[in-house]
Amino acid sequence: MTIDIGIREEDRAELAAELSKLLADSYTLYLKTHNFHWNVTGPMFQTLHLMFETHYTELALAVDLIAERIRALGHPAPGSYKAFAKLTSIEESERVPPAQEMIRQLVTGHETVARTARSVEKLADRVGDPVTADLATQRLQVHEKTAWMLRSLLEG
Repeated sequence: MTIDIGIREEDRAELAAELSKLLADSYTLYLKTHNFHWNVTGPMFQTLHLMFETHYTELALAVDLIAERIRALGHPAPGSYKAFAKLTSIEESERVPPAQEMIRQLVTGHETVARTARSVEKLADRVGDPVTADLATQRLQVHEKTAWMLRSLLEG
């Protein structure tokens, strides 16, 4: 069936590809944050354990919205670790780092997702897709704020 939502097929394909990167980055950051939630130790345990839970819960909701937007544009959403590994810019942590290093890695992760969201937003504006632009802007706001809050824990 033909999709006629006012966005050219070529533009929808390009948007879906960029959103797939945002989905992969978001899912990989979700997994990393959940891992750190499970494995954090030290004097900041309670604070970080709860903060990481808040962050991964928000990310879990976000990946659904991103995937559904890809589908609304008429393309399949990636949904496997293998696909995410090819698409993501987030580095996995293969060990359990100390709490301060967890925070640093999550700052880097949120900044990475923010850059990806910014790229999606620019493309969406260029092709006249305010729905995708709005989604990207919302994600950008969350990731910039979260990176700032995490960075605050490293100061002083």
